[in-house]
Amino acid sequence: MLTSILLWTLIIICFVLAFIALIKPIIPGVPVLWIGFLIYHFCINREELGLFFWTIMVIFTAFIFIVDFIANKYFLKKYGSTKTGERVGCLAVIVGSFIFPPFGLIIVPFISVFVTEKVQGKTTKEALKSSWATVISFLSSSLAKAILQIIMVILFFIFVIM
Repeated sequence: MLTSILLWTLIIICFVLAFIALIKPIIPGVPVLWIGFLIYHFCINREELGLFFWTIMVIFTAFIFIVDFIANKYFLKKYGSTKTGERVGCLAVIVGSFIFPPFGLIIVPFISVFVTEKVQGKTTKEALKSSWATVISFLSSSLAKAILQIIMVILFFIFVIM
C-alpha cells in the first residue's frame, strides 16, 4: 500500500514537472512525462499499457518535437532572424526562465535577440521583428506542447482506468 502511494506520487510529480518544463526549459518535459509512464509500467502494472498505448505515445512525442522545431524555424525564418539571433534566443529562453519568471521568458529573449540583431547590423525594425519572432515562436511551441502533453496524460489515465 505504501509502495503504491509512493509510486503514484512519483508519477504525479513527473507529470507536474513535465508541465513546469514549459516555463523552465532546463527541465526535459517530455522525457520526464515518459518517466512517469515507465514507473507505472514497470513498477505498478506491466499489463495495462500495451503496444497500442506505447505507439500512441511515440507518435505524440515525435509530434511534439516536430511541432517545436517547425514553429521555431517558421517564425524565425519568416521574420528574418539570423542564426546568431536564433542561438541567442534559445539561450535567452533558458536564462529568462530564471530571471523574473515567467515574464523573463519573454523579456530576456526579446531584449537579447534585439541587441544581437542590432549588433549584426540589422535596422531597428528588422531587429524588432526578429525579437517578436523569438517570443511568438516560444509561446506557440509551448502552447502546442502543453496541449499535446495534456492529451498524453489524459490518454494515460484512460488506459489505466479501462
